[in-house]
Amino acid sequence: MKKINEAFVGSLTGISNKEQEKFLKNANEDIENKRFNKLKVSISPNLVNKDILKKLKKYNVSTIELEVQSTNEYILKRCGYTYNFEQIKKATKMIKWKGFKVSFQVGIGLPDSTRLDELNTARELAKLKPNSVRIYPMVVVKNTKLEQELKKEKYEPLTLNQAIERCKEVVYEFNRMHIKQISIVKQNELNESEETEIIAGPYHEEFGQLVTDSIWYDSIVEKIKKFNVKVRKVKIEVNPKELPNVIGYQKENAEKLEELYNVSIKAEGNPDMKIGKSKISVLEVYSD
Repeated sequence: MKKINEAFVGSLTGISNKEQEKFLKNANEDIENKRFNKLKVSISPNLVNKDILKKLKKYNVSTIELEVQSTNEYILKRCGYTYNFEQIKKATKMIKWKGFKVSFQVGIGLPDSTRLDELNTARELAKLKPNSVRIYPMVVVKNTKLEQELKKEKYEPLTLNQAIERCKEVVYEFNRMHIKQISIVKQNELNESEETEIIAGPYHEEFGQLVTDSIWYDSIVEKIKKFNVKVRKVKIEVNPKELPNVIGYQKENAEKLEELYNVSIKAEGNPDMKIGKSKISVLEVYSD
């Protein structure tokens, strides 16, 4: 069996010290059995203190993900969170000081949150220099306060396309601020049981791919527009692992390029290409 370097084992928020101890002890047994050698846990910023950091160090936790959601204090209160941006900064400093890696979990489409709020959150969190970031679009889960707000028309979830665009813009902002380890929460892990049944919002089993595909689409269009000829067909060389993202989920990128720009693509895998890089060459142009 291939050894996993680091495993995300869940959240410590909302469970007692005794439950935390049991939870971490069980996870640590997997390290002793050499299934993996490091652990990652998530926790609310206001719960971070010297005692819990000491406990996490004892059980081989290497990365602590702060369940930040937003840095906008109005939105945090609106959602019922009991921490503020000052506590986020303090928790981040303590985590780094004790030698842990720090990650942030950022929400998209929170109640009353706007595109600008999310971009500001990305900028403010990037200044704290996290090792990684996980982004997730807000969905409505059965039997929650958000479901009640939805029924009372006090909350309107993002559409799938809105969520993709807003997640993408947040990714761009983190990249601009030199945060490179960015991932999208796997939504299919949130819809595994009746207790976590998603009833509304931008749910898609391949949501992360859709965001990555859209980023690739933007990059391809930008490069095509730089050619001084009217392009009919191009060859796009990328690392073989990224061919599905270039073509797009169910060939969506290829079809959009054909429909909107009258450009067809020939995507080829090139193992010499670095992840995230591409080479585009013109195969055919329109004649006058």
